[in-house]
Amino acid sequence: MKPTTGQREQTSPSDNTLAQAIFIVNKHAKTAPEPKALYELKRLTILKLLSEGKAKKLGLHFSDNPKFSAQQSDVIIQCGDYIFHLPPTRDDLKTLPHLGNRSSSVRNPKAVLSLSRAKLILQTYIGQAVETKMSNVNSGKPTQPSRRQQNQKYENTFLSSFLGKGYKSR
Repeated sequence: MKPTTGQREQTSPSDNTLAQAIFIVNKHAKTAPEPKALYELKRLTILKLLSEGKAKKLGLHFSDNPKFSAQQSDVIIQCGDYIFHLPPTRDDLKTLPHLGNRSSSVRNPKAVLSLSRAKLILQTYIGQAVETKMSNVNSGKPTQPSRRQQNQKYENTFLSSFLGKGYKSR
């Protein structure tokens, strides 16, 4: 039976669509002022793809940007046409082959997808609650005062003599 108007078929996104969404989220996380949530979304999605057999671990590569200048390795994961990396677990270090330095000739294909759409795809896939715009209301960012607040007269609570002769108090 075909879905009627107003109903949508629940189809899971293809592996390549998920990989594109991960690519976009990862790309934005690299330049975001607070990237933790984006990297966590990437990590959770890749772990679910691995558990479902839709992605596979290829091996270990030396990290391009090791912490504290100490040599460090990353797990290389393939999903669709895309390659990603995650920090290794102890089991990964024991079981995966080490592939040496990262090949500069291997690049991910370009993806054209907005960050909000990519996040929605990944959050839906992993079953994470989708952020609402209301959650950003009290995010600590300064807000514009309402028109009513702007039109209220300024009331000086400090009645001081330094204001001079021409100042009228109440």
